[in-house]
Amino acid sequence: MESIQPTIPQNNPAAIVEELRTEIDDAIRRVLYSGRYILGEEVEAFEEEWANWCGVEHAIGCASGTDGLELILRALDLPAGARVLAPSHTAVATIAAIVRAGCRPFLADVDEASFTLSPDSAVRCLEAATAEGDPIQALIAVHLYGQPCDLDMIQDLCNARGIPLIEDGSQAHGARWRGKRVGGFGVAAAFSLYPTKNLGALGDAGVVTTNDSRMTKRMKQLRQYGWQLPAISEEPGINSRLDPMQAAILRVKLSHLEEQNSRRQTVAKSYIKQLMTQDKVILPQDGTNLAGSVFHQFVVKLPERKRDAVRTQLKDLGIGTMVHYPQAAHQMPAYRNKPWVGLDPAGLSITEKLLPQILSLPMGPHLKIHEAKRVSECLTNTLIDLKT
Repeated sequence: MESIQPTIPQNNPAAIVEELRTEIDDAIRRVLYSGRYILGEEVEAFEEEWANWCGVEHAIGCASGTDGLELILRALDLPAGARVLAPSHTAVATIAAIVRAGCRPFLADVDEASFTLSPDSAVRCLEAATAEGDPIQALIAVHLYGQPCDLDMIQDLCNARGIPLIEDGSQAHGARWRGKRVGGFGVAAAFSLYPTKNLGALGDAGVVTTNDSRMTKRMKQLRQYGWQLPAISEEPGINSRLDPMQAAILRVKLSHLEEQNSRRQTVAKSYIKQLMTQDKVILPQDGTNLAGSVFHQFVVKLPERKRDAVRTQLKDLGIGTMVHYPQAAHQMPAYRNKPWVGLDPAGLSITEKLLPQILSLPMGPHLKIHEAKRVSECLTNTLIDLKT
């Protein structure tokens, strides 16, 4: 009788919690009996440790990565309705933060190899907005799937036009560009600490990094109702504090992040080795050879008319997959055909080409090499069965 293979989920944050259970339990007890449940020493310790890990001067804990982007945009004092450039192919939280900050998104295309912001598209957007007399006033570079953007090109673009560069590192905790960890290349960077991230809390959480002392002070004020003195608002702010309980858990997980990222990279190497001869599977690529991905996701491209059938068959075989993302921001009802949303004048053809092709295979530090091999074998056999 044929044995039933265990299911391989696309991600499994609970496995990491189980692996670190003793340390996490100790951290929870420490906070539980501390009597301090809002901000305080635990949050400050995490902020210092994360800043040091990223190689920056300051970190500001907040309630989510979305809030982090909003705090950055508000701290920049951009004029009301300022245009902010971002890729349309991103977690929609990036775009939601722009709107929440009172700004207007201008959506660019992505690079076909890396899935990150296309510098050529960014140039077209910047030039088009300037020609309209309504120039772009900030740029958000999203390091997608663990892969850094082409920061050389994007920094040059921002410097040439005198606009601030903001990094969205929510999927790139520990990723490197030219050997340097992301988070310190622009005026500030926002990181989501959602449970499935490379560094994930046990609930919503976020953190901002910056080398700017003034922005740090301002964002700490904005995250807590605009207070400078307790209960006295100097300006309208929000409630976006990082909980001490989450900070304590994150400190535990941060101490293991480098090793866990290395395990992700080992899984990615296994996938590449097993799938590199499959001409119907296009593997993730770094078009510059300068980026160090931490493989938040391992995203392949498949023949678009077969992608959904492949997903279904893999599910039947016990292999979990996801699509990151089924729609780009410019296709979503909230932003589609809205006069206040700018678009690359040449269109977003690469983004629209990628969406029906992309598939996220199982990925995470919990994944064993024999499981990655099984995923590769099932994908290969499925493509043969479907006669792609």
